[in-house]
Amino acid sequence: MIRVFVDTSAVLAFLVPSDASHERARSAFARLQAMEAALVTSSYVLVELYALLTRRFGLEQVISFRRDFCPLLDVIWVGRDVHEKGLDLLIQREQRKLSLVDATSFVLARERSIDQVFAYDSHFEQEGFAILS
Repeated sequence: MIRVFVDTSAVLAFLVPSDASHERARSAFARLQAMEAALVTSSYVLVELYALLTRRFGLEQVISFRRDFCPLLDVIWVGRDVHEKGLDLLIQREQRKLSLVDATSFVLARERSIDQVFAYDSHFEQEGFAILS
């Protein structure tokens, strides 16, 4: 079974019809479902996503996402070790726009031998991950 790491950027593109990548995200998600891919994300991605959804659309969207979409995800809870590795990577990369969420996602994807990444964030491609197209 293929394992795909799901980033905040992909979920937002999927959920928000006005997003420039919305149709691509819907199509990609349909392919993932057809392949019965294992969708993996992190607790940090969820924190980032919940904050963005609340700020942009309100708490009702968070409730809807939690009820309808979140059960489809295998959530890896970020512990101290991954947090510290992500922070080290963030500092090492010295990229102003790289976030701790992305850095911990890179660490987890490598440690868990993730096959592909479902994201519309160029940092994943720059980091050498296979991006779902």
